[in-house]
Amino acid sequence: MKKILLISDSHGLLMSDVLAHAEKADEIWHAGDWGGNESVFNQLLETGMTFRGVWGNIDSHGLRAILPYDTFFTVEGLKVYMLHIGGYPGRYAKGVKDKLKFLKPNLFICGHSHILKIIQDKELKILHMNPGACGNHGFHQVRTMIRFTIDNGKITQADVIELNKRAVL
Repeated sequence: MKKILLISDSHGLLMSDVLAHAEKADEIWHAGDWGGNESVFNQLLETGMTFRGVWGNIDSHGLRAILPYDTFFTVEGLKVYMLHIGGYPGRYAKGVKDKLKFLKPNLFICGHSHILKIIQDKELKILHMNPGACGNHGFHQVRTMIRFTIDNGKITQADVIELNKRAVL
């Protein structure tokens, strides 16, 4: 059994409330837009926790050299495909639906929109998750993320976490 904290769109700022939730997880997954430099990546490295992620459209060349564009992996029997700009069931980005048909993941994760979504794609039999944005930059009003548990190839629990409203910096 693994507890996952799913975040995205931190935009260079990983606040203490996000890290407090990270302490309750076995792994942190980041669906892109870490920020203009490697500071969030380095913060996660310093925690010593296992984390996975992809780069997003605002990420630096340094992050793009470290992180993949997309990733496909298996955790506790659950097949996961993640990339930053992916759309969602009924409105996938160009080429994503074909990739999903080929890979056949159980879970498809993306970020980018800053809009939290958990949707079942009934046609492809895939669960889609977008954790919204945990950072302070963007049009979102409330910072969000998702915590879920994977047990024997299934997501047994998923909690939407709403953090405080975006601060004015």
